[in-house]
Amino acid sequence: MNLIIFGPPGAGKGTQALKISDKYGVVHISTGDILRSALKNGTELGLKAKEYMDKGELVPDDLVIGIIKDRIKEQDCRNGFLLDGFPRTLPQADALDSMLSAEGMEIASVVSVEVEDSEIVSRILKRQQEEGRSDDTEQVVQNRLQVYRNQTEPLRGYYEDKGKLSEVDGIGSVEEVFSRIVEAIG
Repeated sequence: MNLIIFGPPGAGKGTQALKISDKYGVVHISTGDILRSALKNGTELGLKAKEYMDKGELVPDDLVIGIIKDRIKEQDCRNGFLLDGFPRTLPQADALDSMLSAEGMEIASVVSVEVEDSEIVSRILKRQQEEGRSDDTEQVVQNRLQVYRNQTEPLRGYYEDKGKLSEVDGIGSVEEVFSRIVEAIG
């Protein structure tokens, strides 16, 4: 089973993705984690990505698409995967469909975790205090939300037209939200 989880930054996707991955026995692929790891290790990809991430902008499609293309071809993805942070744009969604089609795969379900902007800002600023992530300042958060609204929200319609989208309320305990996600996936 191949799944996508998306929603605004700070909606709890990463937390829920780990639970989904465990429940369904699929590999969790987080582009944010991949990029932060590359950044931490000082790789060429990490340094390129840092320029965009520090401003709250999306890393260019060609970089992210290449990462995902390589990752989904790995053996551990043969039984399914959960994409977290990809696709973020319509061109990425088209590229993903092409990649999967070439491998004889498709996306089974897309879950959109819905959370109000004021709650997101509060969550991310709290995370910044706890984890010290340099990309979690209020100015960067506001920019990331605007970028999300402009570039990622159109994916709702894209996956809704394909009959694969489920919107889930992201407010409540981790278990409450997870229960809604499981119900949405079916």
